[in-house]
Amino acid sequence: MTVPRILVLDGNVAEIRARLRAILGYDTGTGYARVLRRIEPSLHIDIVTAADGDAKLPAGAGLDSYDGVTMTGSALNIYHGGAAVARQIEMAKAVFAAGVPFFGSCWGLQVAVTAAGGEVRANPLGREFGFARRIQLSEAGREHLMFEGKPPVFEAPTVHRDEIASLPPGAVVLAVNDFGLQAASFTQGRGSFWGVQYHPEYDYNDIAGTAERYGETLVTEGMFRDAAALGAFATELRHLHANPSDAPLLWKHGLGPGIRTEMLRLLEIRNWLKAAVLPRAMQRV
Repeated sequence: MTVPRILVLDGNVAEIRARLRAILGYDTGTGYARVLRRIEPSLHIDIVTAADGDAKLPAGAGLDSYDGVTMTGSALNIYHGGAAVARQIEMAKAVFAAGVPFFGSCWGLQVAVTAAGGEVRANPLGREFGFARRIQLSEAGREHLMFEGKPPVFEAPTVHRDEIASLPPGAVVLAVNDFGLQAASFTQGRGSFWGVQYHPEYDYNDIAGTAERYGETLVTEGMFRDAAALGAFATELRHLHANPSDAPLLWKHGLGPGIRTEMLRLLEIRNWLKAAVLPRAMQRV
């Protein structure tokens, strides 16, 4: 039996990865790998810290050794530039050139769009945090394999203050909400890309930890009235993680089946594995 191979590109720099490990016990790449294995335990997964200058693939591996590549979220911003950003854009171009199915969450979407000729900017509406509300599938989204089985309107975990200002030529808008584009797909060179602006891989603990990592920034931006309100939000989400059927909290946070049910929350990643990654692995048999 062929073991499907996935490469996870962790988009965060070392300092942020360390802060995440201190808060959550794992960093961005490790967290993404845990989710992938929960969906498909048979996966062989390698993690590359794509922002780092010394990031290398495992010995003997090339990009075409993999059946799929994912890119995580990140605290970086495309338009601030710098070596950590440039390295990841070049990595995305290499993934496209290798023809490996590519999936991106949030930062992963932004990097892939930039690598293919699109544009990312700071969202004039500000930060979208906690739960992306009223994500609505387009007609193309309702027919796309990434959203097979997904409700036509749903919530999703999110944290970002940037948006896709323009998509690459030929890209298809799959979902939008009040903050702008939420999902798209396109081809570039030999490669295909599916991406979302939100974080299907995040659970309630991840959102709580993200709130604590940003801390005072979220208060200053007006997301929370004060530090106490932020702390209460994180506490409630950790309670939901332990008690996912807590009806008062689900009602308070306005959470529908798209996020209450892990199967539906992870569906975009699950569908990508099923439609793009596993068939490629089977071809290697």
